Amino acid sequence: MKIGAHVSASGGISKAVGRGVEIGCETIQIFGSSPQSWAFKPVPDSEIDAFRQSASESGLGPVFLHAIYLINMGTADQASLAKGINSLIDYMTLAADIGAGGIIFHPGSHKGAGYDAIFEQAVESIKRVLDRSPEGPYLCLENMAGMGQHIGAKLRELGDIIKAVDNPRLRICLDTQHSFAAGYDLRTQEGVDMMMAEFDETIGVDKLAAVHANDSKQPCGSGVDRHDNIGEGLIGEAGFEAIMGHPAFRHVPFFLEVPGFEGKGPDQRNIDILKNIRPRVGIED
Repeated sequence: MKIGAHVSASGGISKAVGRGVEIGCETIQIFGSSPQSWAFKPVPDSEIDAFRQSASESGLGPVFLHAIYLINMGTADQASLAKGINSLIDYMTLAADIGAGGIIFHPGSHKGAGYDAIFEQAVESIKRVLDRSPEGPYLCLENMAGMGQHIGAKLRELGDIIKAVDNPRLRICLDTQHSFAAGYDLRTQEGVDMMMAEFDETIGVDKLAAVHANDSKQPCGSGVDRHDNIGEGLIGEAGFEAIMGHPAFRHVPFFLEVPGFEGKGPDQRNIDILKNIRPRVGIED
């Protein structure tokens, strides 16, 4: 179980490695471009080589990319849908170039049309991405909090998409705060066990590729996506002990996406909290 965080790739993706190492990361997640823009500038070969060398020398990995926020598999705007597909293909290509484990993306919102109405479109769009992407990286659907008519707040919805796409490269990134907001009570071992039993039944634990480790500012079932530092939110350290102690998470990388104790993003203090939980649940460094 590697512990890491989303870190800035400002100034070039190779700089993200040092930023991760500085706060104690064993694994990192980065953006490959501005998360709020469709624009994608190919990364120069020299920067790709520098990233690979830095990651190798530091022993940091696996690396995951987080896709931009504009992607929506449920949109009725076909031009926007095409942009989202192309953006994911660009990211999958970059992931292959830098030797990343995969990319993680938000499936989006059905905007009131209903999940069933957009299901086939989402499935076909994901198939197109995988068919046009290089071999190697996983494409990971992230579960959502539920607000804004999200696709994938319910594990069954993600499982249906996984089954319909039927491609071993399609996996899941489980966000703890989104799960909690969607109604999965992660404060106790019983609650975690119940969620993961549903996960295994509807998706399969073998499809779990990564975890976004975030505490929650909002109560269970709120549907509101608001992250908090580990132990400062409503899941609490006891909840993360229950999560990290479950066997399904034992070999899965954990990425922090928290505000930081000084408000500057994921920091060493949050990473150390998770690292200190590992031996308490029987996991050695």
